[in-house]
Amino acid sequence: MTIADTMPAKARPSWRSDLSLALLATLVAFAINAATGFPQLSNAGGDNDSLMRLVEVRDMLAGQGWFDLHQYRMGVEGGFVMHWSRLVDAPLAAIILTASALTGSMALAEAIAQVLWPALMFCLAVFCIARAVRSFAGVGAVLPAVVVGAAALHFIGIFSPGALDHHNVQLTLTMASLSLLLEAPMRRWAALLSGLCAALTLAVGMETAPYVATIGACIALLFVVDPGGERRIARDFGLGFAGVSALVFVTTIAPSAWGQAKCDAFSTVQFVVAAIAGLGLAAVTSLKTSNGTAGRRLISLGLLALVLGTVVVALFPQCLAAPYANLDPRLKELWLDHIDEAQSLFNLAVNEPASVAARYATPLMAIVLMALRLRRWPWRRQDCLVGALLVVAFIVSAWQVRGSTFSIAFAVIPLSAWIASWRERAKISPSRSVSLRMAAVWLVSVNVVWTAAAAATSTALEANKVAAGAKDAGADAACNAKASFAAVAQLPNTTVLAISNLGSPIVAYSGHRVFAGPYHRNIAGDLLALDAFLGSADQARAIAAGHHVGLVALCRGSAETKLLAAKAPQGFLAGLIDGSVPDWLEPIAGTRGNPVELYRVR
Repeated sequence: MTIADTMPAKARPSWRSDLSLALLATLVAFAINAATGFPQLSNAGGDNDSLMRLVEVRDMLAGQGWFDLHQYRMGVEGGFVMHWSRLVDAPLAAIILTASALTGSMALAEAIAQVLWPALMFCLAVFCIARAVRSFAGVGAVLPAVVVGAAALHFIGIFSPGALDHHNVQLTLTMASLSLLLEAPMRRWAALLSGLCAALTLAVGMETAPYVATIGACIALLFVVDPGGERRIARDFGLGFAGVSALVFVTTIAPSAWGQAKCDAFSTVQFVVAAIAGLGLAAVTSLKTSNGTAGRRLISLGLLALVLGTVVVALFPQCLAAPYANLDPRLKELWLDHIDEAQSLFNLAVNEPASVAARYATPLMAIVLMALRLRRWPWRRQDCLVGALLVVAFIVSAWQVRGSTFSIAFAVIPLSAWIASWRERAKISPSRSVSLRMAAVWLVSVNVVWTAAAAATSTALEANKVAAGAKDAGADAACNAKASFAAVAQLPNTTVLAISNLGSPIVAYSGHRVFAGPYHRNIAGDLLALDAFLGSADQARAIAAGHHVGLVALCRGSAETKLLAAKAPQGFLAGLIDGSVPDWLEPIAGTRGNPVELYRVR
């Protein structure tokens, strides 16, 4: 059995045209954002991670150690260790240092980085999509890929100005790994670079582990059925993956922590697995005794998988548990279950049915298109790689909606091929009917069309509910605006008692420290804030006195505030909302009625 590799004859034009189109799409997106005044820079809109990333970069530039990932201004005294990677901090710090040297203003330099970095990631992601589509369906699909792909990436939000979180980096690196693999039969170093990108995306964050594992499994299976064409590709990918993983391990993890196993961040766990998988794949593909026949190849790779599984079970069994298995039940109930991007497809269908079309329509259509392609035998290697990643991303998105950013991006590849086929048909047999069908194919392939249609339907069917929801959303958004924290920043630095969604803005926009923040490692700080807000006023006073709290911050419009008040109607937070200010608190003049109200501890 062989897999046909019918690479389009026009799959190797110059990369310059693809880069030019990606740059043009980036300029259009930049112009749209500039026309609106880059609102994300003055209101993060609840993007706590991007604010915290900026704080992390500031701390590093201020002298905090490269290996020291503590966030000292969040959590209980001493802070807590973040699970993020310096691989994202480093380029951001370089942009800020360069811009500050040129402009003489650190504030302006940070604004430049907040605009430039997401735009750079957007450009690279669109370029990688164009390259992947060129290999998948030929030159005719490149223009649709740039149009549909740029629209999809622009509206999923992770490439917006101010988006310093690592999700855009992960998507770009994953797409780069895929596009390089699609080009690997024609380009000598593509497989090695693909392994490099796969290792980097895993090192940036564990969210991409399913996609990296899928890529590795596909490479191994392609080698089983087509050793002549895939041996070099599998070997080079394995060497690149293992080599870069080793480099990341020694450069981003302190030697004193090399023996510490962390399941939620790159550590000895991921390094050991990557080294065994990468070097094992390279060894199996290089040794004639292990790859002489299809049976030997399958057995050798099966043994490699068995070794990997045994190592994980024996040395790192804790990493086999669910990601939030050890999270305190109260935090799961009052925090995790209310994170939008952590919702499942089922929960989304029940609570926000309009969002289902926006998140799942184009990936589902793309899966149907791939299924139709795979009816033809023998299968192409391109279809196997794209189809496998698309299905895995859709499954991940059904578990947690955050996975839809990947499934929407992967869906662009088969959808662009579909558009290209209709464009070719319209060129060969021009008619009104064919033109209308081609226009319809274009429309349904653009993800934002589904978003707009779902929003319009929801507005028409539930006008009152939508109006109320918009009002609540506006009040909640005011809790995130930079201007809402101006009064906080003017007060002497102290510890602020606030809900978790105010934690990152307070730390980013002022010099204060907080207890709570929406991070699963900050368990002690989050629980302490919950105890204060859900308990009585006297209990809150004891916590404030015991932990040197100087200010209490309140945002009445926050959804989190309303949730906690409903959870404990007789608690300290609910009383504060109702105007019952205990005698140990003093309202700060001028903040009453503001989105963020402040109270000084007497």
